[in-house]
Amino acid sequence: MKNVQDRHGFNSVKIEQLTEGTLLPLLITPKSPNVDISIFVKKNEEIINSYLLKHGGILFRGFNVDSKEKLNRFVDINCSEILKYNESSSPRTEVGNKVYTSTDFPNDQIILQHNELSYSANWPMRIWFCSVNPSENGGETPISDVRQIYKKIDPKICETFSEKGWMLVRNYGDGFGLPWQQVFNTENREEVEKYCESNGIQVEWKDENRLRTRQIRKAIQDHPISGESVWFNHATFWHESSLSADVREMLISLLGREGLPYNTYYGDGSPIEDSVIEAIRKAYDSETITFPWQKGDLLMLDNMLVAHGRNSYTGSREILVSMGEPYSNLKL
Repeated sequence: MKNVQDRHGFNSVKIEQLTEGTLLPLLITPKSPNVDISIFVKKNEEIINSYLLKHGGILFRGFNVDSKEKLNRFVDINCSEILKYNESSSPRTEVGNKVYTSTDFPNDQIILQHNELSYSANWPMRIWFCSVNPSENGGETPISDVRQIYKKIDPKICETFSEKGWMLVRNYGDGFGLPWQQVFNTENREEVEKYCESNGIQVEWKDENRLRTRQIRKAIQDHPISGESVWFNHATFWHESSLSADVREMLISLLGREGLPYNTYYGDGSPIEDSVIEAIRKAYDSETITFPWQKGDLLMLDNMLVAHGRNSYTGSREILVSMGEPYSNLKL
């Protein structure tokens, strides 16, 4: 019995900072190769949760979580409710029981920092990334503490967003972005309307197959456990100024500003100034931490405390993701 307890106790692992002087992420590695990470985390759930609340993210390295089966097992044991990926924005492939490729976005593109599904009425409190096959060059998953980002944004900007919230406008069926059938997991327009009504999304059918949606969300949330204020939105991620200048000009000339696949506004529908988005982007950049993946890495994030992105890469890359512990706050 003692050996089993030792195997699953904190004397069986080493705990340190991945990078000296930074809280994010906390690094946990095994002292011996026979530590079962799924059981270890379950047996020490209370302590792990306290670490996650403090640091925002934990990198479990050396436990060889290097397949969809191993990620599935970990999540099954350590997650009370796995979240299905509704209102998708990035192309992904489901490879197992609500385990997905992290993104099928072209490898030469950078994915900006964001908190998963911050635009949805329901988002995951937890998100796990599993490194099955890290790329040789690039392909990191940068992370950033949105508690600190909130503190670095000009208080006047925060006040405006606190008062107005933010609005996401999406257009479907114009040949850009994901089709609404994939985003809402249905071919039935009435099912789309029913889902949107129950999730605070305005629906406008432009014709039989072309859809525009609008949703207004809070830009600043309070963490339900710690009570800390966090910058929790996709306002910068999807603002038109985040497009390259030539792509932005081309799409606006072709589709009009209201017809862009994605665009963000203040919650009252007024434009968000480019200068405001740039100031917020600088706050993200100042808090972004990047580290190279190793095969078998498992990264656990509190999705309300830590944003993530993806760097461009060359060669092959397989990073899997699962998300769970859904939480909702529709009030503006």
